[in-house]
Amino acid sequence: MIVAIDGPAGAGKSTTARAVAAHFGWSYLDTGAMYRAVALTATEQRVLDDDENALSQIAQTLPLHFEENGARLFIGERDVSSEIRTAEIGELTSKISALPRVRAALVELQRRIARENEAFCGGAVLEGRDIQTVVFPDAQVKIFLTANSSTRSSRRLEQWNDAAISPQTSKEQARRDIENRDARDTSRETSPLQAAPDAVTISTDNLSPDEVVAQIAQIVKLKQQTR
Repeated sequence: MIVAIDGPAGAGKSTTARAVAAHFGWSYLDTGAMYRAVALTATEQRVLDDDENALSQIAQTLPLHFEENGARLFIGERDVSSEIRTAEIGELTSKISALPRVRAALVELQRRIARENEAFCGGAVLEGRDIQTVVFPDAQVKIFLTANSSTRSSRRLEQWNDAAISPQTSKEQARRDIENRDARDTSRETSPLQAAPDAVTISTDNLSPDEVVAQIAQIVKLKQQTR
């Protein structure tokens, strides 16, 4: 079974997807981390954010792999799990992820990894911004998480502070970052952020992580019973 979880930044996708995967003993794949790895490499190689040829070449050749069931991302032997989480890398990621050739390269890789993990674990949980519309439009369970910008900026700021990432960022800066990201993600021509027609939308504003996971687990179990 493939469970596809999409939504805007700060809606709780990563926390939720990891917990759902753990609940069922399935694999977890953070597709956004892969775009962030491309952005990190582009920064280090001083590639411009509109150089689609160079960026797509990075996406096609970057030796990415996950360990610890998706908790850690490596470029070759280098663990970049923390390096890719800065506000600066997030900003660049939003820009380059709108490039069609970059997306095409990573979507193919995401599908391959997910299918391999699904065969090995019996299921895979993917989170990102186009999983249920582009990467796996035939996913058995599609979830779209939402929350207002105030809630999401608070969560993002807490995440950064806990990981000592961008510790000087204010909540207002985090809110602007999220709103800018939303505008780019929803308006891009290639794979815009949107809920699939058959996705279940869950607002996480007033729900605890456990409550969100419980709702999704119930949806998955109902789907399993009807297969």
